[in-house]
Amino acid sequence: MDTTTDSIQQLPQQNVAVKNNPHASLLPQQPASAPIETNEAQHDVKLQNVVATVSLACELNLQDINNRTRNSEYTPSRFHGVVMRMRDPRCTALIFRTGKIICTGARNESEASLGTRKFARIIQKLGYPIKFTDFRLQNIVATVDLRFPIRLENLNQIHGQFSSYEPELFPGLIYRMVKPRMVLLIFVNGKIVFTGAKARKDILECLDAIYPILLSFRKN
Repeated sequence: MDTTTDSIQQLPQQNVAVKNNPHASLLPQQPASAPIETNEAQHDVKLQNVVATVSLACELNLQDINNRTRNSEYTPSRFHGVVMRMRDPRCTALIFRTGKIICTGARNESEASLGTRKFARIIQKLGYPIKFTDFRLQNIVATVDLRFPIRLENLNQIHGQFSSYEPELFPGLIYRMVKPRMVLLIFVNGKIVFTGAKARKDILECLDAIYPILLSFRKN
């Protein structure tokens, strides 16, 4: 994951109390013949990173785990957890004394589940009485290319309550979707980074909501 995606994951989201999706009401008038099609765009959505967490329901000796496993690092002066890497599926675990594991780097939901269970199994083989509990997908990062340029300045002017755009600092427009609650990074070339999704359907629902809006700001 590049620094662009990492930075957007840290951006706070605005609290907007709404019952329905408020974004549609801001859609400017456009010709009735405008081709609003999201099916092709949905097929082009690519998952980039899936973050999952699980609790092993027991306390762990991190120095012991680091000493007895391969592909692990433990430097408590820099980070209070063991960093363990796996090749198949390719992902990384952050393992904490409390028994909590954060698994990151998986490319889909299945890899996140499999990787987390493999990390738990490694610790179980060391003799710890683990229980695989409270598994959750915490964040799904995805990208899509809409293949048309977007007038970000105009989008920010009309949707300013949801967006922020400072091209002198960063080339992307930050858009905070209220329903579903996600953050989008939108670029002038039509590429989008989605973050904050808990499930794949959140990304598709978000794309359905934002696509006609972005189409109306398409550069001629």
